[in-house]
Amino acid sequence: MAKKEGSVAITIIANNKKAYHDYEILEKLEAGIVLQGSEVKALRAKRANLKDGYCRFIKGELFMVNVHISHLDTANPYFTPESRTPRKLLLHKKELGKLFGKVGRDGLTIVPLMLYFNERNHAKVSIGLAKGKQLHDKRQDSKDKTLKREVQQAIKER
Repeated sequence: MAKKEGSVAITIIANNKKAYHDYEILEKLEAGIVLQGSEVKALRAKRANLKDGYCRFIKGELFMVNVHISHLDTANPYFTPESRTPRKLLLHKKELGKLFGKVGRDGLTIVPLMLYFNERNHAKVSIGLAKGKQLHDKRQDSKDKTLKREVQQAIKER
């Protein structure tokens, strides 16, 4: 499914709807991912799940942890990469420093929001700097969502 975001066509592989429910997204960034050959094939077949994923700093580098990219049956059976292995994210040094400071000082979390192929057919992940929501925040968001939906329905009926 190709989607126009601005004036750029991208192919979305996976979305993390749970992240928008559990966290308040403060800032979004785009990062590249270090993948092995069969993993790229699996992504083209949309065999990825971001649901429980998060990002963590390991030795000064940012890794995406607990993101599931399953193995394809048509790929080489003798070389099967681990499906939940930490995958390195590619960001500029300044961006890494800024994120590291905010995560360490402010207690924020980095979560993967969307996995996609950009216009140049490179696998990218949209990550978000997020703050955890409390239960009452989640309830208020759901109330606002239903209220907005009802208003849209009333406008549509007129």
